[in-house]
Amino acid sequence: MENSVENWYQIKNIDSVDTPAMLVYPERIKANIQAAIDLVGDPVRLRPHVKTHKSTEVVQMMLQMGISQFKCATIAEAEMLAMAGAGDILLAYQPIGPKAQRLMELVWNYPNVTFSCLVDHLDAATYLAELSKSNQTILSIYLDLNVGTDRTGIAPGEEAEALYEEIHALEGLSILGFHVYDGHFRQKDLEERRKACDLAFVPVEEMVKSLREKGYPDPLVIAGGTPTFPIHLERENVVCSPGTFVYWDTGYGAVLAEQPFIPAALVVTRIISLPAKGLVTVDLGHKSIASENPLPNRVHFLNADNLEPVSQSEEHLVLKAGEDHSFKLGDVLYGVPFHICPTVALYERVQAVRDHEASEAWHIHARDKKLTL
Repeated sequence: MENSVENWYQIKNIDSVDTPAMLVYPERIKANIQAAIDLVGDPVRLRPHVKTHKSTEVVQMMLQMGISQFKCATIAEAEMLAMAGAGDILLAYQPIGPKAQRLMELVWNYPNVTFSCLVDHLDAATYLAELSKSNQTILSIYLDLNVGTDRTGIAPGEEAEALYEEIHALEGLSILGFHVYDGHFRQKDLEERRKACDLAFVPVEEMVKSLREKGYPDPLVIAGGTPTFPIHLERENVVCSPGTFVYWDTGYGAVLAEQPFIPAALVVTRIISLPAKGLVTVDLGHKSIASENPLPNRVHFLNADNLEPVSQSEEHLVLKAGEDHSFKLGDVLYGVPFHICPTVALYERVQAVRDHEASEAWHIHARDKKLTL
C-alpha cells in the first residue's frame, strides 16, 4: 500500500465520528509490520516496543505474522501483552518499589509466559533476587547499558562488566544479556547516524567478547529503537526493538526518510471557530494530541497541508490559514501527529477504519496505569 494513494484516509461515515478522535488503519498497520519483518529478515530478530500502540489488536496482528517477543515500559503494558497471548515479554524498566511486586504477580499469574526486566544497579538486582527467591521463581534480567542517553543504565566498560558478573552470581536471577537503547541518535543523514551509533556500540561488543572469553554464556543483546533500527539490523545476533514504526508520525517521517514506514494512525478534528481573519480553530487541544514539542510541531493535515499551528490550549488548536482561506465551520481535517506515542495515550479507544468506514473501536487498555495487577 502506497502512502501517496489519494484520499486513502477519508472515511465515508465521518458524520458519525465525534471529534477529536483517533483513527487507525489495520491494512496500513500490517504493511508496516511486514516492512519491519522484511528489513530484519526474520521475525525472531524483532522485539517490538508496544508503547506506541498499547493495543491488544496490534499485538495479535504481530503474533499472527510470526513475531513472538515484545518489549514494554509499564506493568499495565506487560499485562496487556500477556492477556493478548504474548509468550516473551521484556519490561524495559528497572522495577523499584511496588512495581517489583506487581511484576512478580504477573510471573505468578502467567506461568507460561517468560517475563524479564532491566537492572542497572546492584541494589535493585539484589532486591529482585530476594523477591524472586521468596516467590520460589527465577526472574530473567537484562543489564541496561547507558550509551549516551543518560536516562537510565550503566555505561559499558569494566564497572558494567563487574556488575554483570555480580548479578550472574545472585540466586533467584538469570541474567540473559544487555539492553541498549540509543534513541538520542536522530541525525537526519543516515551515515552520520550510523557513525554515531557504531561508535557507541563498540564498548558493548567488547563486553560481549570479554564475557564470552571468561566462559559466560553468550550475552543476548537487544538494541535500538526506531531511529537506529536500520543500523542494528545489520549486526549479527542483535535483536531489534523499534516501536513507532507500527503507526509512524511526522516527527520521524521528516528525519528518518530512509525508512519505508507509512502513517497508519491519524487524528481527526473539526473546525469549530473562525476567531479572526486568517485564523481557524479546531478541537484538537493539549488533551487530544501530544504537545511536549514547541509549536508548530503538533500535526500535519493531509487534506490541508497549508495550515500551521500558532497557539494551543486544553481544548483548542489555532491554525494560521491565510487571509483568503475558504475553510468553513464543521470542515473535517485528517492529521498525522508529530509525535504519535504520547498522542495514543490520550485516547481511551481508537476507531479502526476498514474500506473507508470507521467500523469498530479498539480499547487502548494499556494506557491505564493498572489493569488488574
